[in-house]
Amino acid sequence: MTKYRRVVVSQYGGPEVLEVVEDTLPEPRPGEVRVRILAAGVSFADVLMREGIHPETTRPPFTLGWELVGVVDKRGPGVLGQQLGDRVAALSVRGSYAEYLRIPAEDLVPVPNCLDPVEAACMAFVHLTAYQMMYRAVRVNAGDRVLIHSAGGPVGTALLQLGGLSGLEMYGTASQRKHDLVSRLGGIPIDYKAVDFVDEIRRLTRDGVDVVFDGIGDKHILRSYKVLRRGGVVVAFGHATSLIRDGRLTGGRRSRLRGLPTLAGQIIRSRLIPDGRKVVPYSIQTLKRRHPDWYREDMAALFTLLSQGKLTPIIAKQLGLKEAAKAHELLSEGSLVGRIMLVMR
Repeated sequence: MTKYRRVVVSQYGGPEVLEVVEDTLPEPRPGEVRVRILAAGVSFADVLMREGIHPETTRPPFTLGWELVGVVDKRGPGVLGQQLGDRVAALSVRGSYAEYLRIPAEDLVPVPNCLDPVEAACMAFVHLTAYQMMYRAVRVNAGDRVLIHSAGGPVGTALLQLGGLSGLEMYGTASQRKHDLVSRLGGIPIDYKAVDFVDEIRRLTRDGVDVVFDGIGDKHILRSYKVLRRGGVVVAFGHATSLIRDGRLTGGRRSRLRGLPTLAGQIIRSRLIPDGRKVVPYSIQTLKRRHPDWYREDMAALFTLLSQGKLTPIIAKQLGLKEAAKAHELLSEGSLVGRIMLVMR
């Protein structure tokens, strides 16, 4: 029987729990396609799932991987839309740290052959997150003023690139060593370690911003709310960052619900106080399930921007599948600027 390799989370924990195993190549079921994976991204969401605290995590053993680009290797019964050899992308949520993956045919989006598969894979999660927050969770317009937290990170740089295309006035919190990057992408950097970003935004803008993109979550959302103009919106797309230090839990009981009560409280509070400001949550997987048509439309739009040279994913390192644990260690160190990608040779 034909074998393939995948990375398995053997138990919740640090990078050391990632194991490369060899399994029998799975046959696609009705409505599924087997994809030979070319590239997959490594993300902070993977770290949270590895630790067992992401809402989408499952019981070990399981395989990580939120995004992929690959080629159709085999079609299951009833699949008509894809042809063998077609290049496709998917928001897999789990499973893309592997050489092959079975996936529902309806989840696949065509990828133009002119695109580099590694760059295209960046679109399927990080850039899709940024795009949907900017154009689905809210609707930004030229001249709007926005604050992007962690602006030097993968989602932050994607937001800066898209915001530049939309003519936004952008501010971004980042460590000092990432200020040049934020500036190059059109943002005004704010050193969150040296100044209070609330005071700094008020100093720079006088009346605040129209939108804040907050992936830090928990009580940080309250402070983001304070820098909004009347009618402004905080888009909250993360709640677990404060639980992690150096890629590990900072302490306390492992729970997939930690941070959610604070977020829910802020959303309710913002709707009860009639000051025109509000907090809205964003979840890429939830929006995909509710609006699969948006998912496909937005992915296609991103591939068009990428093919036109209007987007340039920042890729720090490309590693092989057997280096998945090293990829997680590098991600936890936070020393690299840009995405870490797994490439199946």
